Amino acid sequence: MNSKERVLAALAHRQPDRIPVDFGGTAVTGIHVSCVAALRDHFGLPTRPVKVHEPYQMLGWIDEDLKQAMGIDVEGVFPRKTMFGFPNLAWKEWRLPGGLEVLVPLQFETTLDPNGDILIYPEGDRTAPPRGRMPHDGYFFDTIVVQEPVDDDHLNLADNLEEFTLVSDEDIQHFKSEVTRAAATGRAVVACFGGTAFGDIALVPAPWMKRPKGIRGVAEWYMSTATRRDYVHRIFDHQCRVGLASLERIFAAVGNTVDAVFLCGTDFGTQTSSFCSTRTFDELWAPYYTRINGWIHRHTTWRCFKHSCGSVERFIPSLLRAGFDILNPVQCSAAGMGAEHLKNTYGGQLTFWGGGVDTQRVLPFGTPREVRRQVLERCGVFARGGGFVMNSIHNIQARTPVENIRAMLATLDEFNGRPAATETRSCLN
Repeated sequence: MNSKERVLAALAHRQPDRIPVDFGGTAVTGIHVSCVAALRDHFGLPTRPVKVHEPYQMLGWIDEDLKQAMGIDVEGVFPRKTMFGFPNLAWKEWRLPGGLEVLVPLQFETTLDPNGDILIYPEGDRTAPPRGRMPHDGYFFDTIVVQEPVDDDHLNLADNLEEFTLVSDEDIQHFKSEVTRAAATGRAVVACFGGTAFGDIALVPAPWMKRPKGIRGVAEWYMSTATRRDYVHRIFDHQCRVGLASLERIFAAVGNTVDAVFLCGTDFGTQTSSFCSTRTFDELWAPYYTRINGWIHRHTTWRCFKHSCGSVERFIPSLLRAGFDILNPVQCSAAGMGAEHLKNTYGGQLTFWGGGVDTQRVLPFGTPREVRRQVLERCGVFARGGGFVMNSIHNIQARTPVENIRAMLATLDEFNGRPAATETRSCLN
């Protein structure tokens, strides 16, 4: 099989020739820029600064030579603009706090706080208040929340609808060009078109906007899902209608060249529990997911990709009823998320995109031998009968030892029976 056939087989719950692999295809399956640079060195690839294509999480762009070295089967299509509202264009040099030289978009504008933290500005406009902060000893940006006092007697729905607009002609052309580029690689194409993430807490503060209005605070938003539910419904309804209209325009431009579409990253699980009940999920979120996924399944061949961290096993039946085909990141360390249970219960209906190795403990802090053991175990469970795309549990974080990342990749080769495994297996046993 080629890469596209391999991924499509997995999505159809057929056994592919080997486990398909995604690193860098989405903003939740990526690799920190410092680790991308380390991998380039490890594989002996030409030394050059790595592009930071997603500055919010400081994810590094994986060039073609590294994709081939890692055996990646998925090609990503991203929105034209970053989380801080500027386009990924006209790259310039920038240094991470540790000294690593990287490339960032031209409008990536930062200043230093007196305590040494790095502040980043929306749309690259230093006259606006900063909207992100990288702690002086940190590795990515936290949103600086702008939350005006909330007056429940004078809530203005328009304040929370400002960012939900019909996809522009410029963005349509961007997606058309990027889908064409991605398809030409021969890999499966996964796209994020935006506009359908209902209540994603990373997006609620709108770090790309200079002076957002409405309910933007994290705690205020979570409380609103209980105390201002009608207001939230009205936001979701408007967002859904605009999102559907945008998807129609996008599909007319890109067609069925896209294989999977990343629709929403709202997290419903914590490490041990959940942010809401299944009853609340079914009443507040499910109707809008059902409308979006229903349109996609009626009009396209795209598969619907849902990201949610944490303990979300209780929501999986509702996610399936709402039309999702793919679950990511498959956080097996969370309560009720054991690999065997998930595969045995839902493996015939749901593709697990992730779950291959734990990025909280094992990959960053374990030994290569521990990484090998877990990867073999997870692949042995999730790969049965297809329905599995190999990825770590969320992005590979900064300071993850390159030896552990290489152990993960070598073990995957070993499981797949690929020749590259014989070169590294002895050092992992």
